This record gives sequence, structure tokens and C-alpha cells, in this order.
Amino acid sequence: MSSRVLRYAFLVVLCVPLVFPFLWMITSALKLPGDVLASPPQLIPRDITLDNIRDVFAFQPFARQIYNSLYIAVLVALFTCALSLLSGYAFARLRFPGRNVIFFLFLSALMLPVEVTLIPNFTLMKDLGLADTHVPLLALPVFGATGVTGIFLMRQFIQSIPVELEEAAMIDGMGRARILWHLVLPLTRPMLGTIGIIAFLYSWNSFLEPLVFVNRSELYTVPLALTALTDTSGNPLWGPQMAATTISTVPLVIAYLVARRQITESLAQTGVK
Repeated sequence: MSSRVLRYAFLVVLCVPLVFPFLWMITSALKLPGDVLASPPQLIPRDITLDNIRDVFAFQPFARQIYNSLYIAVLVALFTCALSLLSGYAFARLRFPGRNVIFFLFLSALMLPVEVTLIPNFTLMKDLGLADTHVPLLALPVFGATGVTGIFLMRQFIQSIPVELEEAAMIDGMGRARILWHLVLPLTRPMLGTIGIIAFLYSWNSFLEPLVFVNRSELYTVPLALTALTDTSGNPLWGPQMAATTISTVPLVIAYLVARRQITESLAQTGVK
């Protein structure tokens, strides 16, 4: 019994550095402007106020900006999963000329930093008339490093599936499309869950691409909206920024609470696989 208490106490101590920033963020959202950076710092606000939350929605269309981030992240996750499944299966099972060379070129794209391709991508999107829209924020992650990472993970996962399962299905008269839908898709759901989580978080936290491609405030995503909460001198409004950051974490918490069982099972099954 004493050893269990010691283990739990040790885990609580380890959690403090992780939990404390979130507590500071939440309490700072309820503080008066002069108390956020007061000296000495205080975790519990002396006077609780909701003005910071009201200011977030008064300064800019923050509800619309949360919606922008949410629907972009969801679409990026869905498209990345679809591309990863189809391309990963093709690289793992189909035999076509130049397969290994093409796959090597895909992997080599991961060695290029985003900053290197940013200007050519911006020029391309501008020439296509897609600048100051959400299309670049959808296309670049799916067909960029995030999509390539998903293809690589899916290819490796499918290669670990016994090919005899597909051969037996072919003997029973199933074609590639039916094998992919009825056999491969159910077996790859754990990896699809992992790829979807990676793509969603990457899109939700993306800052550089929205900063370059988006100009209008109604098209801002959450990371870009947070940096826009400044006064006339360009100094951060810490109270509204902490309130906006707290509000922006709510969709992530809700998504995890709704899908926590599926996320946990997908990661656990991936480890077993």
C-alpha cells in the first residue's frame, strides 16, 4: 500500500510541470490586465473578471476564426488519411515501373524545410488566384510533408500485413478495389487513426502558412488570431491572449473526450502490430 502511494505521489510531482502552464493560462484569462504580469506572480487572481473573454470576441471575429481552424484541420486529416491509404497500398502491394524511385523522391521531400518551398508555393497559389483563401492551407499539408509522412507510415504498416490474406481474397474472386475496402481498410484503421491525429494537430497548430497566405481577419486561423491580439503599439494584450488561448483549447478537449477510446485503442493496436 505504501509503495502504491509513493508511486502516485511521484506521478503527481511529474505532472506538475505539465499542468502548471495550463492552470496559469486559465487563471490569467480571468485576471485584470495589471495582474497578469504582476510581481510577485500570483496563480489565483485577486479579482476575477470576464472582460478578457468579451474583448476577444470584440476585437476580432474569433468564433469564425475557431471555425476556420476546425474545419480546415478536419478536412486535412480526412484527405491525408485517404491519400495515405491509397498511396501507401500502391507502394506496398502494386508492382509498377519506378516504384522505388518515386517513393525515394517522396521521402526526399521530407528533407526540405517548409521555408524553402514557401515562396514557390506562394507564387504558384497567387498565379492560380488562390492567395488569400483557405485552399493553400488545405492543399499544402495534404500534398506536402504531412501527406508524405502518412504515406510512409501506411506503406510500412501494410507491408507488415501477410500478403496471403489478399491472395486468398483474390482466389475468392475479389478485385483490388474490394480488397482495399473490405480487407485492407479494416486492418489499417489503427494507423489511419494515428495519421489522422498527426495531420489534425499539424493543421491546428500551423502558423507560418496562414501568416503567408491569408490577409483578411475573417480568414484567420487560431494561431494567427492569437498574434493579432495586440494594442496600438504592437504589444501583446496578455489578458485577451490568455482568454483566447483557453477558448481555443476547448475544441481539442471536446474532440479528445469524444474520441478518447478510439484514439487509445488505435495507438495500442498500432504498438501491438
